[in-house]
Amino acid sequence: MKNIYYELVKSHLPLVAILRGIKTEEAIEYVSKLIELGYFFIEVPLNSPNALQTIKILSNKFGSYCCIGAGTVTNLALLIGALNSGAQLIVTPNVNLQVIQEANKNDCVLFTGVMTPSEAFSAIDAGAKILKFFPADVLGFNGFKAIKSILPPDILCFPVGGITADSEKINKYVELGVNGFGLGNSLYYPGIELHDFINGAKEFVDIWNSVKRLT
Repeated sequence: MKNIYYELVKSHLPLVAILRGIKTEEAIEYVSKLIELGYFFIEVPLNSPNALQTIKILSNKFGSYCCIGAGTVTNLALLIGALNSGAQLIVTPNVNLQVIQEANKNDCVLFTGVMTPSEAFSAIDAGAKILKFFPADVLGFNGFKAIKSILPPDILCFPVGGITADSEKINKYVELGVNGFGLGNSLYYPGIELHDFINGAKEFVDIWNSVKRLT
C-alpha cells in the first residue's frame, strides 16, 4: 500500500480540494475546473447534500483519471456507503480502526484524521500511511512540529483546517515537513461564484508551486 500512496502524492498536486456543501447539480462544472488546474484529490464530505449521489456522478465521469472520494467518514457504515458510490479517496476526521483496515483492503487513498501523538500512532499501527492533522489551526505550527518529530519518516502529513492562501504560512508548514494540504472553505463554500472559486483554486496552485521551488 505504501507505494500506491507515495506514487500518487509524488506524481500529483498534493492539495486536497474539500467541497463541503456542494450541490450535485454544480459538482461536475466545479470539479472540471479543478481538474483543469491540476487538482487530483477531490473530496465531497458526507455531510454535504446528496453526497453519495454526487460522489457517484463524479466518480463515473472523472474517476478513471482523478481521485474522487468522501470526507467525514467517521465509521464503517459510512465507509461502505462511500465505497458503493465509487469513492477512491477516503478522508476521516477521526481514528476508526475498522475504517482504516477496510479502506486499505479496498485500495483506497486514505487520509486519517489525527490531532495527538496517541491518535497518530494508533492510526499508523492500524495501517494508515497518510495523516490528516485536523484542525491544523488549533494544533498550530508548534504542535505539528512536535508531533512530526516523533513520527516514522515515511508517514505523509497533511494539515487541514484553517489553511488559507497565505504563502508565508504555507512555506512555514512545508519547512516543517508537510507533504501537502487539505483546502476547505478557503477554497469552496456553498454559494461561491464559479469565477471566484476558479481564482481561489488557481491561487493555491500558484502558491504551492512557488513554495516548492524554494525548497
